[in-house]
Amino acid sequence: MVRLQKFLAEAGVASRRKCEELIKAGLVKVNGRVITRLGTRVDPAADRVEVAGRPVERAAEKVYILLHKPAGYVTTARDPQGRPTVLDLVRDVPQRIFPVGRLDCDTEGLLLLTNDGELAHALTHPRHEVKKTYLAWVRGFPEASRLARMEKGLPLSDGATAPAAVRLKGKNKKGALLEITIHEGRKRQVKRMCALIGHPVERLKRIRLGSLSLGGLKPGQYRFLTGREAEELKKLALQNGGRGKFCRNSSPRGEKRK
Repeated sequence: MVRLQKFLAEAGVASRRKCEELIKAGLVKVNGRVITRLGTRVDPAADRVEVAGRPVERAAEKVYILLHKPAGYVTTARDPQGRPTVLDLVRDVPQRIFPVGRLDCDTEGLLLLTNDGELAHALTHPRHEVKKTYLAWVRGFPEASRLARMEKGLPLSDGATAPAAVRLKGKNKKGALLEITIHEGRKRQVKRMCALIGHPVERLKRIRLGSLSLGGLKPGQYRFLTGREAEELKKLALQNGGRGKFCRNSSPRGEKRK
């Protein structure tokens, strides 16, 4: 027997946190009965589980995809406003996958997609301190004292941020280019931090996640992680406090797509 939210995550429905939200919203049925209690346990071999009317089966193969997300795509499976989603860029992947964390519609850069819910949970939980690096083109020219404030932590509306690593990478006529590394994953965090020191973000791009970087991927292109890359990500999550048990059946493919 296994907890329902863990079964859904391992089946590739979504991250464990998102699966908990689906259960609480009444979108999950077990043997025809709506389940809203998170502690519910199921027998994957005997129980029939459905999400929004669709049957769920344990994922046979774990896949890990690195996508260079272009601006203009939303990081969800569906969008009520009809905007294109990141899943539109990986239509030829047969497995049911989902994005790990989110990038705003106008933000571009590195996005991981997978059907490994346990790894997704570990990578996005702030306790595990997985580093994310961004390039931020900001308005104006921030003084060193303002960047130092960002490095020490800023008082946002949802609490003070953890210390960040900030480097001035360059300048042009309109503003400055900053490289910012954080390990939290709050909504619009980098944009809110820059706005608070008086230098709003004009353009934002994520270039690294843990041990992964964009490499030569162009916007809209993706590739499968190698087995070694997938294992390094899992080790990173475990080293930083992860408790999950990750599947070792990762895709060895590494070709670029689109």
